[in-house]
Order: sequence, then structure tokens, then C-alpha cells
Amino acid sequence: MPCGALSWPAQDALLVADLHFEKGSAFGKKGWMLPPYDSADTIAGLIDALEVTGARRVWCLGDSFHDRGGPARMPAGPRAALQALTTSLDWLWISGNHDIVAAHEAAALVGGRVVAEARVGDIVLRHEAETDDATPEISGHFHPKVAVHIRGRRIVRRCFAMAATKLIMPAYGAFTGGLDVTDAAIMRVMGGAVTAVVAEGPRLLRFPVG
Repeated sequence: MPCGALSWPAQDALLVADLHFEKGSAFGKKGWMLPPYDSADTIAGLIDALEVTGARRVWCLGDSFHDRGGPARMPAGPRAALQALTTSLDWLWISGNHDIVAAHEAAALVGGRVVAEARVGDIVLRHEAETDDATPEISGHFHPKVAVHIRGRRIVRRCFAMAATKLIMPAYGAFTGGLDVTDAAIMRVMGGAVTAVVAEGPRLLRFPVG
């Protein structure tokens, strides 16, 4: 989807990666003042995607919270909205490197189930791609983006990074940055030819990058 989510109609599911809720407040604790609205904006985007797809399952592929304590810092409004989603949907938190603890905090405060990874049919859902695992997988972690030059303009978009058995999703969070899809860290885990996939409305634009 153009918002960075993945709709899986056969599973009645919406997949999102790297929400990084409460990144703004995490930076605020360090004295770096960012607008404290990232969680509200990210949840609003999730609600929009759910309304478009009608999905009844939500699978979050790790780093849903930016740090430990994020669920407790989340303001009352966004927390209530998130809890309304987790209680009305089949909600799965897959833990990531940022939220090994926070995923469990979130489940305790707002609901949902926590797992390290999940398997749907022959496909593994995990936070970070595993280089030596040939099992088809969908993951997040790297926040891929692609830069293309069109009519003399350089345009940067978040993208899905796709290889023969791996799909890395873009970051969904409002305050998340991105790593160029050609970066060695991404190319190394993909283990083969990589295509950057950008959703533009109903179209999927494909850019071979390595």
C-alpha cells in the first residue's frame, strides 16, 4: 500500500513494520525537542489503512515502540485509540531490537499478543531478515527507501525491498528515517538480486537495484 503497509487479503491481515511509537518522547528525554505527535499520526494512518482494507488481523513486525517505557509514555488519547484497535482485532506484536521489553509492556497496557516471530503457511514473519535462512520471509528493521532520477529530479520514496525469498517492508512510523535500498547492510541479507517496489496509488513501480 502507498502508506507502507502490506495488505494480505487471503489472511484478512494488515502487516506493518517499525511503527516506532513514542520516538518523539524518547528524543525529548534526551533534550532533543521533537513534536510529541508521532504516535497519534501513526495510529491515524493505521486506522485509515484498516478502513481501506477491512482487515481483521494486524501483524506488527517489530520495533513498534521506540524504546522501553514507550507504552507508558504514550498520551491518553493515542493509547485509548490503540487499545480500541487491539481489543477489536487479532493483534500480534512481533518483538524487535528496539522493543524486546516494550512489546510486552504494550501487551500488558493495551492488549495484543507478543511473539519473537510467527509462521503463516510457508512464510515466516520476523523483525530482521536472516541471511542464512532460505525460508520465505517478510520482515522490517532496515527502513528501506529508494532514490530515482526522473526528468532531472531526484525523488526519494520509502519502498519494499524484494528478493527471491525475502520481502523487507518500509518503516511505517511517522518519525522514522530510511536506509537506501542499495546499502550494503540490506544487500547482504537479501542474498541475491533486489528489486525496490514502490506503491503509487493502484500501481506498483519496480526498480531493479542490485
